[in-house]
Amino acid sequence: MFLLNTPEVREFDVFTSMPARYRQRRRTAWADANQGGREIDGFLEGPVFDREGNLYVGDIPNGRVLRIDPAGEWNVVAQWDGEPNGMKFLNENELLVTDYRRGLMLVDVRVGTAKPYLDRRNTESFKGVNDLTLDSQGNIYFTDQGQTGLHDPTGRVYRLSVDGRLELLLSNVPSPNGIVLSPDEKFLYVAVTRGNCVWRMPILADGGVSKTGQFFTSYGPSGPDGLAMDVSGRLLVANPGLAYVWVLNHRAEPVQVLRGPAGHSLTNLAFGGPAGKTLFATDSTAGDILRIELDVAGMPLWRRDGEPT
Repeated sequence: MFLLNTPEVREFDVFTSMPARYRQRRRTAWADANQGGREIDGFLEGPVFDREGNLYVGDIPNGRVLRIDPAGEWNVVAQWDGEPNGMKFLNENELLVTDYRRGLMLVDVRVGTAKPYLDRRNTESFKGVNDLTLDSQGNIYFTDQGQTGLHDPTGRVYRLSVDGRLELLLSNVPSPNGIVLSPDEKFLYVAVTRGNCVWRMPILADGGVSKTGQFFTSYGPSGPDGLAMDVSGRLLVANPGLAYVWVLNHRAEPVQVLRGPAGHSLTNLAFGGPAGKTLFATDSTAGDILRIELDVAGMPLWRRDGEPT
């Protein structure tokens, strides 16, 4: 990759690690398909904060949602026969979860129940939903990745509108993954993992998308995964194959590189902390939550009830 300017390089610290009581190294069907068949004790994804500063993460192969309090203590919120990945709050008590096996699931964090929210489209199962984001009107954008890639560029991006309409925005993505809106909600960004890039698409006045383009190109064995946006409009890109988070300006130039442990896999991101300027990352190789202080706060995440998280 050609860089016009040399970006600042910084290192993450470990905030907390998944306790031994929640680890059981074993083979799973998900790991056989997505981790080369290796035995794993968990795979953390989809970090999101509630208003009390608790961090929620999905553990894909074990079908559970975990909560981590501000002191770094863990507990299991819910567990079911699924593969939970991305998560966002719909309201104060309910998490909407993209479940690779089950579609969209709704988790009540008060009582630990999980129930289907949207499991199929016109009786057709999804390929394997991955991540999601909401706009200020309550519309839900989510990616349907499955096993797509350059060999099969048929991954999909959907919008589920407030009135219940499910719209197919893209159907030609080689492995759509993380998804986030620009601060003004005029552009939608999608991480294209197997294409090792991030796509950017304008959202038109009628809600459609047009002139989708490749915004950023990365490199390495596994491309962009989770995305986040800060209030200045910088796009943050978790790159598992490099254990990097790219911090990109509006021209897609890396202005910072935030590094995790070499050889590890940084999968997804969430802003938290008292001022919203602490970036947290899931290190799925080690079962760790990493963190780093930044100079700009993250964009607030919208809920379907019109309130920010």
